[in-house]
Amino acid sequence: MLTGLDYAVIAIYLLGVAALGIKAGGRQQSTTDYFLGSRNLPWWAVCFSVVATETSTLTVIGIPAVAYGGTLTFFQLTFGYLLGRLLVSLYFLPRYYEGKLSTAYAFLGQRYGDGMRAAASVTFLVTRLLADGVRLFATAIPIRVIAAMAGVSLSYFEIILLIGLVTIVYTYIGGIKAVVWMDVVQMLIYVGGAVGAVFVLWQDVPQTWWATATAAGKTTLFEWGFDQGLAHVLTSPYAAVTAIVGGAILSMASHGTDQLIVQRLLACRNLADSRKALLGSAFVVMFQFGLFLLVGLLLWAYYGGASLEALGLTRGDEVFPKFIIEGMPPGVSGLMLAGILAAAMSTLSSSLNALASSTMMDLYERFSGRPLPAGRALRLARWTTLFWGLVFIGFANLFEDQQNPVVELGLAIASFTYGGLLGVFLLGLVNRRTRQADALIAFTLTIITMIFVIFGVWYHPVEGWVFIFNPDEARIAEAGLRAIGWPWYTCIGAALTLLVGSLTALRHTQGLGVAAGER
Repeated sequence: MLTGLDYAVIAIYLLGVAALGIKAGGRQQSTTDYFLGSRNLPWWAVCFSVVATETSTLTVIGIPAVAYGGTLTFFQLTFGYLLGRLLVSLYFLPRYYEGKLSTAYAFLGQRYGDGMRAAASVTFLVTRLLADGVRLFATAIPIRVIAAMAGVSLSYFEIILLIGLVTIVYTYIGGIKAVVWMDVVQMLIYVGGAVGAVFVLWQDVPQTWWATATAAGKTTLFEWGFDQGLAHVLTSPYAAVTAIVGGAILSMASHGTDQLIVQRLLACRNLADSRKALLGSAFVVMFQFGLFLLVGLLLWAYYGGASLEALGLTRGDEVFPKFIIEGMPPGVSGLMLAGILAAAMSTLSSSLNALASSTMMDLYERFSGRPLPAGRALRLARWTTLFWGLVFIGFANLFEDQQNPVVELGLAIASFTYGGLLGVFLLGLVNRRTRQADALIAFTLTIITMIFVIFGVWYHPVEGWVFIFNPDEARIAEAGLRAIGWPWYTCIGAALTLLVGSLTALRHTQGLGVAAGER
């Protein structure tokens, strides 16, 4: 059980992070200060902020759950993430800095027009609400476990409301500076808690735990999958080719076209610093993935490979929280739980600021036709942040009935739109003949098609590839259906957008340039 010291640590964290965030944000005088930190943030702070933003609670509790129930093959994704970031640093970041852009979607506005910019921005808004709604909900899982063990009945909504309100406070006042500097603090907290968990677990597991895990096949790092056929490679998210190629394309989309990350990269002092922040984040993520996979493997040894039912749990994401409560020393449990809150709040605050910046710069300023005075624009930016914060709290409650590890759910949600977003960016970079109509047709068709691909395309062990739209879990289990591995979704979407956009551009017979009147 938690002690008074643990509760004190959590309370101090919640109060301290709000106070420090407000102080770190300083005073803003314009939306450039509020959304881009005056383009003067140090690269190492941005690096840590990128990592904290993408890591979230999904990493802290979800990746140990993956290792507990499976193997270490999840780590293969990090090699793809490094490759994807390298490509973004070479081909995307220079375009953003050449135009001194304020958002990722401003590039599409320059290349195609305001219609494409608005379509991409709205898509980003919806995707972030859904994907980060999962992340916010994930935070409520360990908190609810703790409350239940203490004899207190709390709903997911009540927990989400508390976390959301605390995060809104410092994001509303401090802007991107508060977000970035609090990300640095929060990353140190949750990484420190994970290292502490490894230390405690290492003392309690049998000395032969690694040999036992190896004999059980738990330490498998690479799974090529070709010996099981092409269908296995396409349906297994952690087959090496899927993880590396799919992970690279996914990373290109998330770090090259998603305003959540691009906003931080644009807050660096120059292109060189932005590249250092982006590439450095890949290696930090490798360390974190390895750390939390190790936690999951040690938990498997600690509990003797017991099933979730034997542990009295209903989902894998509760394994690590159970150990935090029962197995860690007083005070350290509180620190680890504060780390879980920190991981969630770093992602939530980042999303709030990114959603507000895209709403203001990509939508309001482009279509209102009325430039606002600096002071009024800043007030509107803060009100927009508050609005999205309240909407987030509502969205986070949509995922209570999901039983898969939330890390997989969160990554899969982005796959609906990431392919289209990446594809339209690539289309603008590599095909000079394309116009706004071509990009919009390709983008829209891709989003619609991906809904049917993700929900309807399955592999049947006897019949092969079949189309069954949204089958229930009983039918999936009975027929042995397997979906396409989620890392491939972004690849499929990007390829489809490039293909459709390039084909529709063939109808143009005039020059390669795109005049403003032709958009």
